[in-house]
Amino acid sequence: MTPPQEPVPPFTHPYIPNAVPAVRQAMLDEIGAASVEDFYADIPDSVRLHRPLDLPAPLRSEAELTRHMEGLLGRNTSTRQVLSFLGSGCYQHHVPAVVDEVVNRSEFLTAYAGEPYEDHGRFQALWEYQSMMAELLDVEVVNVPVYDGFQAAGTALRMAGRITGRRRLVVATAIDADKLSRIRDYVRPDHDVTVVPVDPATGRADLDAVREALAAGDTAAVYADAPSALGIVDEALPLLAPLAHDAGALYVVGCNPLTLGVLAPPSAYGADIACGDIQPLGLHQSFGGSNAGFIATRDEERLVAEYPSRLFGLVPTAVEGEYGFGDVAYERTSFALREEGKEWVGTAAALHGIGAGVYLALMGPQGMREIGDTILALTAYARRRLAEVPGIEVPYGDALHFADFTVRYSGARTAAEISAGLKERGIYGGTPTGTREAAYCVTEVHTKADIDRLAATLEEIVK
Repeated sequence: MTPPQEPVPPFTHPYIPNAVPAVRQAMLDEIGAASVEDFYADIPDSVRLHRPLDLPAPLRSEAELTRHMEGLLGRNTSTRQVLSFLGSGCYQHHVPAVVDEVVNRSEFLTAYAGEPYEDHGRFQALWEYQSMMAELLDVEVVNVPVYDGFQAAGTALRMAGRITGRRRLVVATAIDADKLSRIRDYVRPDHDVTVVPVDPATGRADLDAVREALAAGDTAAVYADAPSALGIVDEALPLLAPLAHDAGALYVVGCNPLTLGVLAPPSAYGADIACGDIQPLGLHQSFGGSNAGFIATRDEERLVAEYPSRLFGLVPTAVEGEYGFGDVAYERTSFALREEGKEWVGTAAALHGIGAGVYLALMGPQGMREIGDTILALTAYARRRLAEVPGIEVPYGDALHFADFTVRYSGARTAAEISAGLKERGIYGGTPTGTREAAYCVTEVHTKADIDRLAATLEEIVK
């Protein structure tokens, strides 16, 4: 007779915290969750894997692991190796060597999330970054960077909601689909997002439709992008401020900071909160973007009190009459309040703020003006040159564009097929935004010859 088998004890992983079943169950009991699965209830079933990860056999030596990782990395192609016209939020710009030289210094780079146990100038470096960003944006207060521009937009809108006590958010300009998805996800517990379609002929905000959306009187904020997702610098941007304010809402504008050497900052046309991504300011694309988000306002208590992230300023020290660099109003942050904070903001992007600060210091006002003029001129040339290609239409007439712009294909080939054809010829570009519509981008790294090559290649593919 076979003796009864002893039950197999549950596996407890030696390196995963809280893997002991009794400890895990105690934690679940404490918060009233039936199982770990309760934490994933918001994740749609359609994006769940429903099977174990397909992991390779374990690599048992450092040499094997190095070979494996180098093989994976070797499959990447960066935009420095090909001619790229990709944009839509992650831009190819020249990064001066001094930016990398500074951010790779050990006192900045090796600290946990940029947080050294003994400050070696980081607080001053971030204070300098905030000061230059404030000058660029013509405001008094700019935060230490949050994770990325998408989060900055979501956070700015939640700030507006806390200030007004209202639920609805109105998006007035064309907005990137990924950004809209991130905003909706981030504000969902407290806000509903209404997107007002832009005028299909001009790509600009439909003021009558925005006015109608605001009529209910329940709007916390009107949101606009400058430039919009279509690359358009919308002439309606100054007109949205009085619409928002007359409805008791705040006006929040997301902007590309690299435009501000040639375009007015959001504060100049009535924005209460400006936000955006500092990736264009000396941060590498890094196969998807070295992103970090900024939020900027006037120095008004009702606005500053709602910043969930850190602010560095000049603060008195223990020595009479002596000042240093440190946190301002730290008690309002999630770092001080933990779960009682307005929202959670981490520390992962501080190093990018230092990099952007170096870039701004190097460029100065004249450099920012010159790079802005260059991009405006190249964008205009690219739109005009591609409009000459048979089978291509460049919509939105004479609207001013910065970096990004849209093209439409009238031939038999789809946008996806044309993008694939460009890639086969060593050109990245034409990100499909519709069946026969695509987004292109030019920056200061492109030349007239680059744009002419793109036009000639498109003519070959389209015909």
